[in-house]
Amino acid sequence: MNIHEYQGKEILKSFGVRIQEGIVAETPEQAVEAAKKLKEEYNSDWVVIKAQIHAGGRGKGGGVKLAKNLEEVSQRATDIIGMQLVTPQTGAEGKKVNKVLVAQDVYYPGESETKEFYVSVLLDRAKGRNIIMYSTEGGMDIEEVAEKTPNLIFKEEIDPKVGLQGFQARKIAFNLGLTGGAHKEMVKFVAALYKAYDSTDSSMFEINPVLKTSDDKILAVDAKVDLDENALYRHPDYAALRDVTEEDPTEVEAGKSNLNYVKLDGNVGCMVNGAGLAMATMDIIKIAGGEPANFLDVGGTANAETVKAGFNIILKDPNVKAILINIFGGIVRCDRVAQGVIDAYQEIGNIPVPIIVRLQGTNAAEAKKLIDESGLQVYSAIQLKEAAELVTKVLKG
Repeated sequence: MNIHEYQGKEILKSFGVRIQEGIVAETPEQAVEAAKKLKEEYNSDWVVIKAQIHAGGRGKGGGVKLAKNLEEVSQRATDIIGMQLVTPQTGAEGKKVNKVLVAQDVYYPGESETKEFYVSVLLDRAKGRNIIMYSTEGGMDIEEVAEKTPNLIFKEEIDPKVGLQGFQARKIAFNLGLTGGAHKEMVKFVAALYKAYDSTDSSMFEINPVLKTSDDKILAVDAKVDLDENALYRHPDYAALRDVTEEDPTEVEAGKSNLNYVKLDGNVGCMVNGAGLAMATMDIIKIAGGEPANFLDVGGTANAETVKAGFNIILKDPNVKAILINIFGGIVRCDRVAQGVIDAYQEIGNIPVPIIVRLQGTNAAEAKKLIDESGLQVYSAIQLKEAAELVTKVLKG
């Protein structure tokens, strides 16, 4: 589960990670008040207005602006709040900005130059260990750094038996070229960051940039946090941070029906029980000359209600020209699924696209008979090859 920058920073702060302080605002008036408060508490004459959406590259799209006075704060907030922000990670349609973070200026002049770094904590699935990935090239697209100068990216593996060790945190600070007070600050920063990642059951903490200020403080200027949805039952306070306005509305609706749904760009809707079978079904659709319009796993207990919910979700996509239902009757009997399809079809009424139902497993023959005798615009199949041929047939029309 992705969360906003300001929410990620609050989590970091609760674990002792120094952050760029800020206040969330939903209107230009609130932004001005936030700027006044930052001036009072942190003596920050300038502030940064940062769009809060679940996507990176906000600065490139005009979603991060510096404001040097209250008039500029109001104008920048007016420009950003409500805009459709397009970044390399949002796609061409962009995302609407509903709120901004008014953040203190941390690039103030001082005894030494400011310096930006990249630090992230994530799981290396191949090795089954958490790693800290870091680079001297902060504030840039880390993918670009990895492609052009891979020698500037370092990785530190964490042994799960003992966790992050002090010598590893010191090694990271040393490799980043830090000395003196900045070195000590980075060691504390890395230790606190890893504790935050580990304690929150997160999938990733990415801080880009980590800033060394002109007075040798180390702090998080940005925070991209991905919480593991499978562990949210242990963190109800973090589950409450979810912002459904940042998610695909159809995927949110599917989640309410306990359906695993991901929208794709094709023309054949899929309804399948089991993720592996869903992947195979999408392959079959492509072989048949179509393109999958979605990934939809209804789980092991497909019935009239789940089938109906699946139909309603798939039919929200205007690009869908056919629907392929592919159910393996292991836990659930095929004839019950077939009856569920018939009941759902009759309850919804007219479904404007052809439906291919492939049922295999317990009572598959009985299920095919139910479908064939229903009198509905539904094609039945037992073999996957038959289903593929029917997809080809209906697409050619």
